[in-house]
Amino acid sequence: MAKPLMAKATAVWLVDNTTISFKQIADFVGMHELEIQGIADGDVATGVKGFDPIANNQLTQDEIDAAQGNLMHKLKLKFNPAASGEEKRRGPRYTPLSKRQDRPASILWLVKFHPELSDGQVSKLVGTTKPTIQAIRERTHWNISNIQPIDPVALGLCKQSELDQAVQKAAAKRAAEGGVMSDDERRKLVSTEQSLEMDAEPKIPSAIEGLETFTLGNTSDDEKADKEDVRDADSFFNLPAGGGDDEEDDSDDPRF
Repeated sequence: MAKPLMAKATAVWLVDNTTISFKQIADFVGMHELEIQGIADGDVATGVKGFDPIANNQLTQDEIDAAQGNLMHKLKLKFNPAASGEEKRRGPRYTPLSKRQDRPASILWLVKFHPELSDGQVSKLVGTTKPTIQAIRERTHWNISNIQPIDPVALGLCKQSELDQAVQKAAAKRAAEGGVMSDDERRKLVSTEQSLEMDAEPKIPSAIEGLETFTLGNTSDDEKADKEDVRDADSFFNLPAGGGDDEEDDSDDPRF
């Protein structure tokens, strides 16, 4: 249901000038009932001047009288033909000043991991301009050497649902054009939830990594020759069969 202009000021006027219940006023202006009670107690909207909804063509006196006589009656906003078709138009995404320096990093992430996204889609996701996107795509940005790709969802520049929606739209467009995609490209073109549900590619356990070409067949002739060429340890020292050089015959000693 449409809400009145200057909702809080309208609530202040209704509290001060009518006997309509807090619940009815809260439903009409889109606020919580406790906030309306706070206005009546002077704790909320201090210093806010009341906004007359009758004088500003938002309510009729008959509607207020009906609400005062029946607690179940819901106030209805007066129809204004001049306001037809004047719904709020969606403008460019607003990016807080504290996060604007992170936009190049998020653009580089989108360009690198989702190259299928158009410049218009990237612009809507992170709130930037097409010349900036083009400069990062072509790596002509003045600070390209210092930019590191960062997920825009992690930076708070867009929601995961918005990114998934843009990716799915790009996937539908690619499918309509009949383009052939690789497995890696197909994983990029699905949403995060779908990608997590995919079966993982078979990988070789780390314990046997590097043994892909190992065979248990007969050894080659060169390997046999290497094994036959192995000598025992004693052959490397050439030790004499008798005792050592330091030993002397005791019979040559004149004392015996």
